Amino acid sequence: MAIKTKNERLNKVLNSFPLFAKNMIYIIDNNNEKVKFELNLAQMELEELMENNRFVNVSKACQGGISTYSVAKALFRALTNENENILIVSYKSDSSKALFEKLKSMNEWLPRDKYPDVFPKVKRDNRDELLFDNGSRITCLVASNKSIGRGSTYSWIHMSEYAFYDRQEMQILSAEQSLQKGSKSILTIETTSNGTSNNFYRLTMASMKGNSKYKTMFIPFYHDLYKKQFKYEHDEAETWYKDNNKGVRLSVKELEPDEKVLHEAGANLRILMWRRYKLLDMTMQEFQQEYPSNVLESFISTGSSVFNQSMIIQRLNSVVKPFSKRDVMGEVPVLLHKFIGKGLDIFHLPKKNKRYYGGVDSASGGGNDFSTISIFDEEGQQVASYYSNTTPVYEFAEVIDCIGKFYGYAFLCVERNSYGLPVLERLRKSFNYLNLYKQRLFDTKTGKKKTQLGFTTTAQSKSVLISDYKENFEKGLILIECKESLQQMQLFVESANGSMGNKKGEKNHDDLVIANSLVVQAMKVGKWYV
Repeated sequence: MAIKTKNERLNKVLNSFPLFAKNMIYIIDNNNEKVKFELNLAQMELEELMENNRFVNVSKACQGGISTYSVAKALFRALTNENENILIVSYKSDSSKALFEKLKSMNEWLPRDKYPDVFPKVKRDNRDELLFDNGSRITCLVASNKSIGRGSTYSWIHMSEYAFYDRQEMQILSAEQSLQKGSKSILTIETTSNGTSNNFYRLTMASMKGNSKYKTMFIPFYHDLYKKQFKYEHDEAETWYKDNNKGVRLSVKELEPDEKVLHEAGANLRILMWRRYKLLDMTMQEFQQEYPSNVLESFISTGSSVFNQSMIIQRLNSVVKPFSKRDVMGEVPVLLHKFIGKGLDIFHLPKKNKRYYGGVDSASGGGNDFSTISIFDEEGQQVASYYSNTTPVYEFAEVIDCIGKFYGYAFLCVERNSYGLPVLERLRKSFNYLNLYKQRLFDTKTGKKKTQLGFTTTAQSKSVLISDYKENFEKGLILIECKESLQQMQLFVESANGSMGNKKGEKNHDDLVIANSLVVQAMKVGKWYV
C-alpha cells in the first residue's frame, strides 16, 4: 500500500471535522490543561446526526460538551469553506461571551506556524464577530425579544440553551426563515430542559413522536462521555461509598428498583454510587432536572406533582407498542379503522369471558379540550385509549358505543359534566347502551338517595377521583400502556389552593388522566348491568 504524502494526510484532515478537531483544535479540559480536542462519543453521535439531517435538536444533561463541539464545528466550517455565514445564539450575555471567547481561543491556538498557507486570516475581530479573508463569518448574539437573524441569510444557525429563550416560537420561526435553503445549511438546537410550558417541550415531544422535521438526540447522565468527564467526581463518590460500607463498593444485588432500571439501561455501578452521592445534597426531582436519564424525565418540574414521577418514568420505559392499523384491520370494527394510530391506540385485543371497564371524558370536538376514552380489563391492564379534539359529540357517542361493545360490552363510567350529558343521552337512546355507571347521590331537599347516570365531577369528588387513581397506579393495581396518559400525569399538579389539574401552559391537557381515573371508579363499583 502506498504511503500517503503530507499533503494527502492534510487534505484528509481538512475534510473531516473529527480529524480536524483532533489535530488542529485545542481546548481547556476539566483539569484546566490545554489539550487537543478529541470528540467524545456523544459529540460523534451528533456529528453523524448532523451529516444526515438539516434540523437537529439536542436535549441533554449538564456538561455534555455540546457547546464546545458547536463552536469548534463552526470554526471548522468557516476555515474550510468560503463564504460561510454562521450564527451562534445564546440566551444571555455572559454565556454568549463565554462561547465567543472559547471560539476565539480555538482560532488563536491553531497551528498556523506549522501550516502557514492552510488557514484563512482574520479580517475583522470585534465583540461578537469573526470575519475571515475567505469571506466566512461567525457571529455570536444574545437571544432577545427581537427576531433572530432577520436581514441576513445563514448557512448554519446554532441556538444554545434554547429552552431558556423568551418568545421561543417567534425566535425559532425567524431563525428558520433566515436559514439558507440549500442542502448544506443546518439549524441546531442544544439545551437542557426548562419545564413543560414552552415551545422546546412541544417541539421535543413532536420530534419524539415523528411529527416534526427536527431529529432529537438525547444525552442521559449515564452516557459513556460522563465516565471521563466526571471521573474525579466518580472517584470521590466511590471513596465516600466505601467509607460508609466497610470498604465495599456497591453491588448489583443492593440496587433499589429505580437503580435497577437505570443499570439495565446502561448506568454502571460507579455512576450509580455517584448518583447516591449527589442525592445527599439534592432532592430526586432536582437531580432529574440536572441529570435526567431520558427525555421525559428532563422535563420534570419540582414541588407540586401529584403522581410519583419516578414511577411514571419507569412505566414510560416499559410500555408496549400499540398495534398498527395493518395488524388489526380484520379484528377491529370498520367504524374504528380511520382512528387507529390517529387518536385510537389498541394495546391488547379483547378476550372472551373477560370483563372490561372504561372511563370517558367528553369535549365539544372543536376546541382545545380532548374527548378521551380509556379501557382496562378486569385485572387492571389497559387495553385501549382514544384521544381526539376534533370528534364532535354525536360522532364521539358512536365511537364510545363501538369501542365499548368491541370490548365485551364494557362497563363505562362517563363524566356527566358539560358535554358528558348529551353523550350519555345518545348512548342510552340512540345506541341502547345499558352497561353504564350510576352515581348515588343525596337529594339535599328530601334527604333521600337518588341515582343518576354518569359521574358528576365537583371539587370534592375530583379529589377522591384522583386519589383513588393515584393509589391504584402507585400500588401497581393498574398498568398504564398509553404514553400520552403518562405524559399528562407528569404535568398533573396540585396548586397552592388545593385544586388539581394540568400544569398551566399552551397545549397541556389532563383529559386522559380524568378518563383513567373514571375507569378506576368503574372497577371500584363492581356493578354489571348487562
